[in-house]
Amino acid sequence: MASALAAKMGFNSLIRKQAKYFKVKICTMESDMEFKCEMKWKGKDLFDLVCRTLGLRETWFFGLQYNIKDTEAWLKMERKVLDQEVSKEEPITFHFLAKFYPENAEEELVQDITQRLFFLQVKKKILEEEIHCPPEASVLLASYAVHAKYGDYDPEVHKPGFLAEEELLPNRVINLYQMTAEMWEERITACYAEHRGRTKDEAEMEYLKIAQDLDMYGVNYFSIRNKKGTDLLLGVDALGLHIYELENKLTPKCSFPWNEIRNISYSDKEFTIKPLDKKTNVFKFNSSRLRVNKLILQLCIGNHDLFIRRRRVDSLEVQQMKSQAREERARKQVERQRLQREKQLREEAERARDELERRLIQLQDEAHMANEALLRSEQTADLLAEKAQIAEEEAKLLAQKAAEAETEMQRIKVTAMRGQEERRIMEQKMLEAEMLALKMAEESERRAKEAEQLKQDLQEARNSERRAKNKLLEITSKAIYTSPGLPSDSVPQELNFSRENLSFDFKDTDMKRLSMEIEKEKVEYMEKSKHLQEQLNELKTEIESLKLKERETPLDIIHNQNTEQGTSKQSNFKKLTLQSTKSRVAFFEEL
Repeated sequence: MASALAAKMGFNSLIRKQAKYFKVKICTMESDMEFKCEMKWKGKDLFDLVCRTLGLRETWFFGLQYNIKDTEAWLKMERKVLDQEVSKEEPITFHFLAKFYPENAEEELVQDITQRLFFLQVKKKILEEEIHCPPEASVLLASYAVHAKYGDYDPEVHKPGFLAEEELLPNRVINLYQMTAEMWEERITACYAEHRGRTKDEAEMEYLKIAQDLDMYGVNYFSIRNKKGTDLLLGVDALGLHIYELENKLTPKCSFPWNEIRNISYSDKEFTIKPLDKKTNVFKFNSSRLRVNKLILQLCIGNHDLFIRRRRVDSLEVQQMKSQAREERARKQVERQRLQREKQLREEAERARDELERRLIQLQDEAHMANEALLRSEQTADLLAEKAQIAEEEAKLLAQKAAEAETEMQRIKVTAMRGQEERRIMEQKMLEAEMLALKMAEESERRAKEAEQLKQDLQEARNSERRAKNKLLEITSKAIYTSPGLPSDSVPQELNFSRENLSFDFKDTDMKRLSMEIEKEKVEYMEKSKHLQEQLNELKTEIESLKLKERETPLDIIHNQNTEQGTSKQSNFKKLTLQSTKSRVAFFEEL
């Protein structure tokens, strides 16, 4: 089997020698790219091709990383790609990553693409817990990550549950508290809503400004041993070299800034650091493998060069990039102000439209109510007219009956002379007839009065109908003409906006005004940054009662102790560098 594998490798090498090109796959934080490279290409040729493809000019922060067994290595720029210890299978995979970190992201990162790549890489390291982040800072960083993805918070769009599929917090933080996903989302959304008005780029920068103060940000750790054989950790970052105990990656025991180091070298597994003070003894340590020493030396040289470069006048290229970036930010500021004004005008027009629609609905409701009242009045009038007609007919019938009764009484009087008995009977009948006639007369009078009352009710119903018609006519007139105080052309079928008054000329006066505004915003931000720690403390207080103390990791405990003692990354570095180099070297050797 071994011979077959060797034969296969030899065959692949033969094919590669005969070919003119080889394939590579470049993995960035956002996408993957494939290139066909010439056999003679050096690392710099491939690196420059990737940078041109990305439009990246701040190339000094980045490198192409690949894996050798269980160790990471960086492609050397001056050597041929195929002469290095890269994979023999095509496409050869490289990861385009930040190799060196800035001291101050806001001052050093100029291009948007540079900022974007740093943001994605730092975010990934925090979520994968390669950088320790306390819970309260994790929530705040998550809110800026959400803003960088979704833009301004809109309660109509960003409803509960919109972060259900997002990975925003390290698993360590989630497991540390008795909180549901909905509770985490509620706190992240509350912070997210406070960032309203920022752009996505500004949210990314705010993320980096908070992340760069984390203790493990930008530090590469390596296992080493001092002269006494004590196992320690060496940390290499933008400020210098740091020595850590194995169980504490947050607080270095001693530090050596780059400006105090004169020379760095290694021989086999032994690494030698020569301080700038020649009276101070060199200090040495041993690493596990020669390949690790090479990597440490690369990182030391690169970080030292950038440390010196930051403290010199910017090169012409960097000055040009910063000038272009300032102009681009100013242009974006003008564009943002224009869009904000357009948005404000659109919102005002929408409010006016909504008000007109509300008034129209109100008038329609009033017209509907008036129509219903008119219909009821007409129905009432018809009913009263029918009752009056019936009453008139009943009165006529009663009058006719009264006349018949009178006729019958006269006939009875004529025939009453026929006899005493008949007279008595007739008198009795006459009395009854008179009583009936009187009763009929009273009933006729009552019916006549009732008919008169019905006529009056009918007249009132007709008056009410006339008033309802007048009210409906008045409401219809109001709906046709615009209300007082609004111009007649303010109620169009479609709302159109003229952009004539929204155009801007990019002049010097605008630049001066924008510069003043930017300076004012900077001062305001400095004031807000003073409250950043208060905001983090407030977040910590909110979730502290739900913490499960038994799930705290050793780094969580160390971070809490540092916080209680008021020790930060910057204050600890200043404290350590105040000691003499000689005493720090002696301390390292005695660890």
